[in-house]
Amino acid sequence: MENTPQYRLKVPGMRCASEVAPARPGNRRYSGCIRTVEAALKRVPGTVRARVDYLRKEAMVAGEAPLQAWLDELQAVGYPAQVIPEGAR
Repeated sequence: MENTPQYRLKVPGMRCASEVAPARPGNRRYSGCIRTVEAALKRVPGTVRARVDYLRKEAMVAGEAPLQAWLDELQAVGYPAQVIPEGAR
């Protein structure tokens, strides 16, 4: 699995936390869009791993699927994303 392609995606539209209820793990409002984004990424055939960092508005995905398939799936669920270039912070 160490040779499995992986990508970091910027998902700027993740705004699922209420300003009244601070965003923190375990907060139901916080976790809803995380589950949606992770589930969308995992639905793509060939996905090995998908993880979301809400505070950074990023997702990491790994697998043999075409990159565009993940981007299309996120677009379909309302969370357009862009690839973060390798080495970018």
